[in-house]
Amino acid sequence: MGHHFRVLAQDPHSKARYGILETPHGSIETPVFMPVGTQGTVKAVAPDRLKALGVQIFLCNAYHLHLRPGEELVREAGGLHRFISWDGALLTDSGGFQVFSLAQLVRVDDEGVSFRSHLDGSLHRFTPENTMQIQEALGADIVMPLDECVGFPASVERERRAAERTIRWARRCREVFSGRGQLLFGIIQGGVTKDLRQFCAKKIVEIGFDGYAIGGLSVGEPKPLMYEIIEVVEPLLPEDKPRYLMGVGSPESIIEAVLRGIDMFDCVLPTRNARNACLFTSRGRMNIDRQEFARDFRSPDPECTCYTCQNFSRAYLRHLFKAGEILAAELATIHNLAFMVKLMADVRRALQEGYFSEFAREFLSLYKAKG
Repeated sequence: MGHHFRVLAQDPHSKARYGILETPHGSIETPVFMPVGTQGTVKAVAPDRLKALGVQIFLCNAYHLHLRPGEELVREAGGLHRFISWDGALLTDSGGFQVFSLAQLVRVDDEGVSFRSHLDGSLHRFTPENTMQIQEALGADIVMPLDECVGFPASVERERRAAERTIRWARRCREVFSGRGQLLFGIIQGGVTKDLRQFCAKKIVEIGFDGYAIGGLSVGEPKPLMYEIIEVVEPLLPEDKPRYLMGVGSPESIIEAVLRGIDMFDCVLPTRNARNACLFTSRGRMNIDRQEFARDFRSPDPECTCYTCQNFSRAYLRHLFKAGEILAAELATIHNLAFMVKLMADVRRALQEGYFSEFAREFLSLYKAKG
């Protein structure tokens, strides 16, 4: 496990930092937001458009790709990058989150996870070992170990069992991981119990990984509690490794987490919201399908320079959503991703030029979280 990450600037007033993560498919500037492309596609947006938007890396899901089309087919195609025609970086998630989100289909034991496919009910088995094999066949740049994520609220006993299992599974993943051109991140669990999170963080860092992810947050707990958990875990993480907060994508939470030392984020929120007519703008969220926009011929976000905002009006976007047109999802997704890419570029510039604390304060006061 070599040195793939360098911190190039540190905010004097917070834990926030600017860095570069080297991957087999290019350097990634951090802090970075990774859109989610579960089945090998960021919904409604072609890869060339993602590249034009400035997306550096996105996330695919090993659970879904294992079920369909299967990792052997992807390997035969020359790996995931070639199969989906994307030459940037990719991260694959092990399927640990699906253990949580599709819980009614799942049975977890110490050896691994048995689950019925949500597609056809067929029985499958995930173990730490075969999730590494699946992800090696897919060939993403960054891969994640199998972990156990618990929802909120959960008993401390339930959180402890999941954290201990996550540590054992992380060890097994690490042992079989070949490391051929891939980076392996460790995942820290422990629910909302602080000493359990610290215990898990220490054990995962002892095993040694290329980066460290905080999993099992943004599963229903209050946001201030999420920020407290980041604060107790962050001091235990090596400074020279990237830190990844899994499943967090609201602009205000990203800023709060960057202030607390987080480098990487992923979430379906910006793209899912877009498909549901909810636009992120510099002044908060806008539900573009509302009646008030029927005759509003202004740009969706006057401060945005994306393709959507340069060419179309609020009235037209509303019309597309009301008419059930596919283009509605595409144009709204382009805008929300452009918003996220610009937000992260602004964050990085503020860090490089030394005014991040002021930037964060101003952003959080302007960006009123609606819903």
